[in-house]
Amino acid sequence: MKVNYKMVLMLLGGVAFGGAAIQGLHAQATPKAYVVTEVEVINQEAQNAYLPKVGEVIKSTGGTYLARGGKIVALEGGDAPKRVTIVAYDSLEKAQAARNSPAWTALNAERNKAIKVKSYVTEGLTN
Repeated sequence: MKVNYKMVLMLLGGVAFGGAAIQGLHAQATPKAYVVTEVEVINQEAQNAYLPKVGEVIKSTGGTYLARGGKIVALEGGDAPKRVTIVAYDSLEKAQAARNSPAWTALNAERNKAIKVKSYVTEGLTN
């Protein structure tokens, strides 16, 4: 009888390990997504009030800043934008869901007073 319990425990352990391995492989197959936003500040005071709020929304929707207003150097195609942010998400779908979230849309009026933006999302390479 003890042998049967050992076999059942080994079988359950193998199933759990296999499930975890498959989940890990699936996560590797889904490329990260990057939201690139070119920003022009139109009201510095309004932007100062807006920045902490948008930072919290990005964090709460699963985003991570990779770049946020550092030095920009134009390489080709004309002048560089005045400010750029790059935010990483786990997938294109999560990036789109973040931008369609109620928390994001609640900031629209405040954002429009502070900045003009051009924004897009791109998938990264799978590992």
